[in-house]
Amino acid sequence: MDDLKEFLTELSVVPYSLWIWFTIGVLILLVIDLALFGHSNKKMHWKTGLIESILWISVALGFNLWFAYQFGWKLGSEFLTAYVVEKSLSVDNLFVILLIFQSLRIPDRFQHRVLFYGIFGAVVFRAIFILIGAKIIHHFHWVLYIFGIILVYSAYSLITRNKVEHEKEESKLLRKLRRVLPTTTLTESEDFFVRKEGRLMVTPLFLALATIEISDIFFAVDSIPAVFAVTNDAFVAFASNILAILGLRALFFVLADGVSKLKYLEVGLAFVLGFIGVKMLIEEWLHIPSWVSLMVIAVIFITTGIMSLRANSIEKDTL
Repeated sequence: MDDLKEFLTELSVVPYSLWIWFTIGVLILLVIDLALFGHSNKKMHWKTGLIESILWISVALGFNLWFAYQFGWKLGSEFLTAYVVEKSLSVDNLFVILLIFQSLRIPDRFQHRVLFYGIFGAVVFRAIFILIGAKIIHHFHWVLYIFGIILVYSAYSLITRNKVEHEKEESKLLRKLRRVLPTTTLTESEDFFVRKEGRLMVTPLFLALATIEISDIFFAVDSIPAVFAVTNDAFVAFASNILAILGLRALFFVLADGVSKLKYLEVGLAFVLGFIGVKMLIEEWLHIPSWVSLMVIAVIFITTGIMSLRANSIEKDTL
């Protein structure tokens, strides 16, 4: 325990007790979320998802204000910037999750169960990756330049990525999992495992969950460098990332039907990743304050959002 305390306090200005209380708070919120929204066998209505999304965002912003008051507005602005970046990247995850559900024909009424456990797993993986990343950066500062290069390359990949090829990659992953795992073809209940003719088999729900978890590990390649481009404090990186992920399940039901209409979402994400990648690479010679980064990111997303709405409006007029 003393080793863990020393490890965490080495990576952040916040006391060890805050790590403990924050983790306990997240677990309590997850239990409440499951109790209130996780036991229905009906598809979550978008209005319910909107209410839950607002609650999650309110929790994050409320914690942000308290954190800024306690530890300074510099760390507070870094927290908010990191939260906005991670929340934006998580919207792109929704498109992948939607593809997975469509490929496996997961009924609407079971999707919330898969999403809950998928997000719980993502929280665990992100926490591990962030702590490892923070420890590496603490001892080897030059790793930040590698992160910057990764982000710039990710920005280029987003702009040039072919959506058809991207869908094929997800299908390949599903096919590989099917080869390894004995799988049923029907989704008859919300169980992840069933026994048929004495043989234990996984259901399409488990395949969806496994694919979401594996995809999130790949997404972390963008996400973790992005958060360390904003802050060097491990707790800020950890807390902002976790709070951004927690509301993803509810956000899915709000945006699932409309995420494909965000035509310039990936362009916006590409510009954001490119900006923070370059920021990371030039940090030694030109320091860009976190509040400036936040303003730039906000302008990028507002611009791409308006462009998407305008493109949709033009399409409707031409039909």
